[in-house]
This record gives sequence, structure tokens and C-alpha cells, in this order.
Amino acid sequence: MARPLRITFPGAFYHITSRGNERKPVFKNRRDRIKFLEYLGTATTRYDARIHIYCLMDNHYHLLLETPSGNLPQVMHHINGAYTTYFNVKHHRSGHLFQGRYKSILIEEDEYAKELSRYIHLNPVRAQMVSVPEDYEWSSYNQYIGKNKLEKWLFRDFVLNYFGKNRSTAQKGYKNFVNRLTGQEYDNPLKDVIGSALLGSQDFIHFITDQYLSELSLSKDLPAVRSLLPMLSMQDICRAVEKVFGDKKSMGRKVKIYLYQKYTGAKLRVIGNQFGIGESGVSQVCKRLEARIAQDKSLSKKIKRIEKKIKL
Repeated sequence: MARPLRITFPGAFYHITSRGNERKPVFKNRRDRIKFLEYLGTATTRYDARIHIYCLMDNHYHLLLETPSGNLPQVMHHINGAYTTYFNVKHHRSGHLFQGRYKSILIEEDEYAKELSRYIHLNPVRAQMVSVPEDYEWSSYNQYIGKNKLEKWLFRDFVLNYFGKNRSTAQKGYKNFVNRLTGQEYDNPLKDVIGSALLGSQDFIHFITDQYLSELSLSKDLPAVRSLLPMLSMQDICRAVEKVFGDKKSMGRKVKIYLYQKYTGAKLRVIGNQFGIGESGVSQVCKRLEARIAQDKSLSKKIKRIEKKIKL
């Protein structure tokens, strides 16, 4: 499984999801859900997390979470780790409770926090568990509309402030905002996520890329980094390879295939079409050349020289 891209900094907002291993339930009863909410609360006091929205489903959960201290890994280790320990003891089991790594999407809060709050609160309606969100007990929605007492650790003011400074007016405004889409089909606000990691305007994407991804330029084994960093064209690589390998066409061809696959983001089929071979042929060339590079110091130096020329 590819490592997820984690972009952390003070004040970051995230949409967090974590699913049960093999899609099995992570909440079996009322007590489990109450205990999980307790861990959300302790995350705010111990790790300075801000929980803006939550929704506990059966085999997964959603959070809209802010990290004033820029410490998302510590926050999530506490939440998932502490709850897994509790769950395993309580239900006489061992091993992983959640499926792989939690999913975190860094969001541009001013653009997407309001919309994501509605998306999260409507989860039980989309799952046909209830007909209206206020009928679902295990989300923050009823605290937003003033139906339930506010948990001390829930930070609702950020989202409610979009609907007015007066508390009663804001609560009514938010309820109307959510009800407009209750029971209707609508676009998933997460459909525009880039690289499985970022959601925001182009200015936001460029800012995050420049500020936090430039030092990851050598970590292109992360698929999310590959999709966010500027890609090289095949023409750029072709020219650089031909300057280094000259008339050694056979080796130059293999190096082009290898570097196209590694750095352009092009699909194997597209690369193969350039050389009259199939997808499996591209994979075989890359695998064999990679093994040869590891053994051949001269070839390795030439590859590094090409990478330096194209400023990778």
C-alpha cells in the first residue's frame, strides 16, 4: 500500500476518515461510540486538536479537524490508537481495528469547511439510516442546530459564523443550509480532491505545493507527490537522454522508457505506444533497467547526469 501524503502545519484543516479493517464495524454498541467521543475530547486537551465536525457510522467515521499545533500524526495516533486498545480489550480481540492508514485531506477552510460540514452531517441520510440528520444520534449536527447540549470540546463557532454572529440566527441558518440538500442527490465536495491529499482553489494548491512539497521533490515514490509536483514532458527527457547516450540507440531507448515512466506521470499504455510495445513490455524494461542501474556504476552516473540536466 502506497504511503499517504501528510502535509502538516499549524492551523491546518483536514477532512479525516478511517474505516474498519475488512470494512467490519468499529462501533458495536452505544458504549463504544461514547468511548470514541471521549477520545476526541482528550485529543483536544492533550494535543491541542480542534474537532469541528464528527459523524460516527458503523464501520467508519468522519471528522473535520484542525491542528493549531501542526501535529496531525500525534492527534490521530491518540484517537485511533487509544480507541483500538479499548475496543480490543472490550471485545476480546487483538490486532488492527482500522483498515490501513487513516485518510486525511488538507482543505482550504474558507472555501470548503462549510460545504464539508454539510456533507459529513448528511452521511447517515445518504446511507439511508435516517431520513433527516437530526434523527441521527452520533454526529455533531444536533449540537450545531441547538437541539443537544454542546460538548465542551466541540468547536462549532467557525462553521456557524458563516451563518451570522447571533447564535440563534446562525443555528437556524445552518439547519436551513443542511436541509436544502437533505434527501437529494448533490455533487460530492470531495470530487475535486487533488492527489488524494488537497482540496481547495488553484491559489491554495499552488501555495501548499510551493511551501510544503518542494522538499519532497525527491520523494516521487509517493503517488500524491507525483500528482502535485509539475511534471516533465517526454520531449524534455528525450532531448536530455539523446545528449548523454548519443548513438547508443538501444540503451537510450530503454532509458527513455524508464525515465518516462518514472517522471512524466504518463500511463504505461501511452508510454508503450511511443515505442511500439505493450504495458507489460514497459514494466519489464523498467524493472530490468532498474536492476542494471543498481549494478552498473557507469550507467548510474549517466542517469544521474540526465536527472540533473532536467533539474529533478
